[in-house]
Amino acid sequence: MKNVKKFIVVIPARMHSKRLHGKPLIKIGGIPMIIRTYFQCLKVVNSKLIYIATDSPEIKKVCNLYGAQCIITSRKCLTGTDRVAEISKKIKAKFYINVQGDEPFFNPADLKKIILYAKKNPTTIINGYTKINDRESFERTSIPKLVFDKNQNLLYISRAPIPSNKKREFKFGWRQVCAYSFPFEALKFFSKFKKKTFLESLEDIEILRFIENNIKVKMIKMTNKSISIDEKKDLIKAKIYLQN
Repeated sequence: MKNVKKFIVVIPARMHSKRLHGKPLIKIGGIPMIIRTYFQCLKVVNSKLIYIATDSPEIKKVCNLYGAQCIITSRKCLTGTDRVAEISKKIKAKFYINVQGDEPFFNPADLKKIILYAKKNPTTIINGYTKINDRESFERTSIPKLVFDKNQNLLYISRAPIPSNKKREFKFGWRQVCAYSFPFEALKFFSKFKKKTFLESLEDIEILRFIENNIKVKMIKMTNKSISIDEKKDLIKAKIYLQN
């Protein structure tokens, strides 16, 4: 392929979130959430390599005001990864870094880490994780928990509190950090599906589409500084974090 970039960063964003409508444009400290995520990525990556992928003209308009590159994608995209896959058909790269648009305080050090790891392993699907330190987070269904093998390959990811035990005590846990690296071929495979796979649909966790098809996902440890905005109470945490 000619004119193939080494990588690009894609930030998927949609207006119609089930739990928090219009989430990308909700302002935190006077700045729209999607723009805060974009600014965090700018600390590591040149603006020419960052694209916001959305189905919303309203989001695109706001992105344009801040000078962010934005591409309109289909409203039929099943997930954020499907949106990244659509971008991969328009912009060719060896791998695609996906940072979720609802991570307004995503740690630039984590972005740098996943890019460096992906440069050494460009054909590997990579996802971030970090430790869970409290029972409340461990039991929240909005936070995907995961387990992996001795080589840090993902075994399963769930909204249920895993790993568990007979007494249902909270011993430890790991949560997903919503940053990924996808090789071009992996996105090509992912986009072939016209509906979600069984467990992906049940859990509403898109990375399961790979696991259900026996495709490895490498987990790499990241910091626990990111705050994913899934519900209204997460906005309160975000505003306190910003004040501090």
